[in-house]
Amino acid sequence: MAVALPLRAETGLRQKERPTREEVSALSISQKIVDGLIEHNVNFVTTVPCKQLAGVIEIVEKTPQIMHVPSNKEDEGMGLCAGAWMGGKRPCIIMQNTALGVTVNTLATLIQFYQMPLPMIISYRGELGERVACQVEMAVHTKALLDQLHIQTYHFHKPDDVEEIGAIIKHTFMSRKPTAILTDSNFWGGY
Repeated sequence: MAVALPLRAETGLRQKERPTREEVSALSISQKIVDGLIEHNVNFVTTVPCKQLAGVIEIVEKTPQIMHVPSNKEDEGMGLCAGAWMGGKRPCIIMQNTALGVTVNTLATLIQFYQMPLPMIISYRGELGERVACQVEMAVHTKALLDQLHIQTYHFHKPDDVEEIGAIIKHTFMSRKPTAILTDSNFWGGY
């Protein structure tokens, strides 16, 4: 009779299972993202739940150098980041592209108008391989919305693109503008 091994809470893997190459890669990428935040003194992060960004969110939550404040909605998160910036913190938001539309007013009338730097790490759902049809519709509009708002956008396709995270964060704070970093499914190893 086979006995089921207990799950390890932090990974969801059975105790004797080894993580797949994709899981190791995603964990490594997530850690590199958080390392880039810390390296550039980002000390306030708000997050909206996202399956693709779950590893990053988990590491942020456990990182003592970062104050993590989960948010219910992306526009609310941007308001939290604005308050953090005015209070002397260096903020970042981690979110999905599917809610970018609800952030347009907050981006234009708060973040951009008051020249607040805001790195936005955004999972880019809805491209080839997407299984959820409603995600596709927002993917069609994501880059156009960012372009219309004149927000510099970087698109991470390959795991090696994570090496640019530090330079992008540094540029964001130097320019005092919001910057979007779109992370697609290929970057994370697929859907």
